[in-house]
Amino acid sequence: MKIHNLPQDISSAGPTADNSIIIHAFNSARNVVREKTVLDCNAISLVIEGEKTMTFTETTVSPNDREIHILSAGRCIASVDISRQKTFRSILIFFDDKELADFFLQNAAFIEKAMRSAKVKPSAYVAFGKDEFINHYIDSLTLMLKNAAHLSLPMKRIKLQELLLYLLENHTRAFLAFKNRAQLGSTEMIIRKVVESNLVNNLGIDEMAFLCNLSASTFKRQFNRIYGESPNTWILAQKMQLAAQMLARQKEKPAEIWFKLGFETHSGFTKSFRKHFGVAPKDYKKRLTLED
Repeated sequence: MKIHNLPQDISSAGPTADNSIIIHAFNSARNVVREKTVLDCNAISLVIEGEKTMTFTETTVSPNDREIHILSAGRCIASVDISRQKTFRSILIFFDDKELADFFLQNAAFIEKAMRSAKVKPSAYVAFGKDEFINHYIDSLTLMLKNAAHLSLPMKRIKLQELLLYLLENHTRAFLAFKNRAQLGSTEMIIRKVVESNLVNNLGIDEMAFLCNLSASTFKRQFNRIYGESPNTWILAQKMQLAAQMLARQKEKPAEIWFKLGFETHSGFTKSFRKHFGVAPKDYKKRLTLED
């Protein structure tokens, strides 16, 4: 699986001292299935049309044209299903940590006051619902990109700070939750977030290791140290426990559960369940019904 580096792979300009902010119109009319992506700086995604799926360390999200999103520098696995939409269009604003730090410094008094009353959980990914201001903001960027061959750094900085300040003042709690990924925890915490947030997403060892910024061998070694079992053994056991819980709910049927838990086939799920519990899912459900 090819690794994509952003913004380098979609823009001729990379983040430098003179180009610490990049504003780029991104369009895609092709299916993208599980592309590994390394985001080398922070980014704001302003989706204009379509939807995509992105798996981060601690969560899987679906950016769409009803929201805008701030993403910390880091790693994700992204996919776009064009079969369900005509195209995917967005404007991406890339900015380095210094630009973010300068913004926080310029607005330190407001932020310090807000932090005293706002209890937030740090996150490398924050979403905001679109409103009239944000829609007009996206329109202004669209016109600027259409009419200008090159945007100066001062102009890009004004546009970035305009949006950041609006989000800070109008969506204070959510905005203050955004943190650089390097601040979000130790290697063990990152591994736990990746593994436990993606139990049903059917990620492979290589993909989970990628999200943790580890080699596959290091990931497996660290996993064994944390959980006391190999990744495949532990994850399968967790899926079986989830399956049992789902079967205990009368509305859940065995024919529906296998897909929700990320199994490739119904028969594969049934085989794993029988091996773990000694009975087929349908018989397990019947037994629960009789016990009730």
